[in-house]
Amino acid sequence: MKKNMGNLDRIIRLLVAAVIVVLYFLNVITGTLAIVLMVVAAIFVVTSFISFCPLYLPFKINTRKKE
Repeated sequence: MKKNMGNLDRIIRLLVAAVIVVLYFLNVITGTLAIVLMVVAAIFVVTSFISFCPLYLPFKINTRKKE
């Protein structure tokens, strides 16, 4: 699994996940929408920590700087 996410991409995903979690705990989002967004937030966190997004592969996207 080759890393394909740059630092800015990872930071943005973590910030979006944090906002979703805060909105959930403040009861701004509830019900099915809350469940779906929490799953998306979890996926964002996992992909940020491993620096790999499987959805980038078919589109040949790479936001990581060249070494």
